[in-house]
Amino acid sequence: MSQEFLARILEQKAREVEQMKLEEIQPLRQTYRLAEFLKNHQDRLQVIAEVKKASPSLGDINLDVDIVQQAQTYEANGAVMISVLTDEVFFKGHLDYLREISSQVEIPTLNKDFIIDEKQIIRARNAGATVILLIVAALSEERLKELYDYATELGLEVLVETHNLAELEVAHRLGAQIIGVNNRNLTTFEVDLQTSVDLAKHFKDDCLYISESAIFTGQDAERVAPYFNGILVGTALMQAEDVAQRIKELQIDKG
Repeated sequence: MSQEFLARILEQKAREVEQMKLEEIQPLRQTYRLAEFLKNHQDRLQVIAEVKKASPSLGDINLDVDIVQQAQTYEANGAVMISVLTDEVFFKGHLDYLREISSQVEIPTLNKDFIIDEKQIIRARNAGATVILLIVAALSEERLKELYDYATELGLEVLVETHNLAELEVAHRLGAQIIGVNNRNLTTFEVDLQTSVDLAKHFKDDCLYISESAIFTGQDAERVAPYFNGILVGTALMQAEDVAQRIKELQIDKG
């Protein structure tokens, strides 16, 4: 995702937010806290499994998937959380997918979208998400803090996504508890697991870290396992012939 493409997405989000109604806040769906689970299960690289029909970089991935069945397969095979793409224009997702999946699984769900406004956070919560994504590259540091604080006040957890050292430092200043490192370069569009390995040198002991993108095999997972609490995997699972087996390959025991 190039910076130019990110700007296009954010322009689209601004248009959507302008038309978006402010929903009344509904009760928070009950499940375990992701951060607490990750802290208490550090003997294994945990898998956040994603439901993603398409992406700008790959095009259509799996349009015919039964999203609820896919999510339940993830849950049955030990995924720690389900990530659900809700962006309609660029990823062929939908907020209804989050709503449907959240009503049929017991584990946390992440609203994977480009969040720029409080109205989106309320919608995510009302649709059953217990975790939201905030992308450092998409927000000013001031706005990031406002949205982070708002989400946590609503009882949500936040995965703060970074791509480089400068963004990682922003996440640390924010006091983020769960930090994602996306291995996709925003300028070149390329993915490189070395991004996770390099940024791991700057990790803090009191934070939890998730490696995102470019993880397809057990070998990929093993490469980041020493440094990370979990991995977020979408394409590899959406394309897998045997989803259960693929998840097992990615769940690296750390001893």
